[in-house]
Amino acid sequence: MTSNGGEPRETYHSYLLRLWQVGERLGVQWRASLQSVRTGQRAMFSGLEELFEYLRAETSAEAGREPDKGLKAGS
Repeated sequence: MTSNGGEPRETYHSYLLRLWQVGERLGVQWRASLQSVRTGQRAMFSGLEELFEYLRAETSAEAGREPDKGLKAGS
């Protein structure tokens, strides 16, 4: 699929999702990481809402934006 400028538009994202729990006394919280299958870059999230916000932004981003822009190499 292409955008108005003739450039390919990213219509598919593939991630490895990791979820784990932290804490005990004051309640359990979820942490998450996403790793791009395409680039290997990883993003860490301190909670599920932060993860969901990232995914909403990735799936509603403008055409022509570099895919996986928010992910950082390594970690």
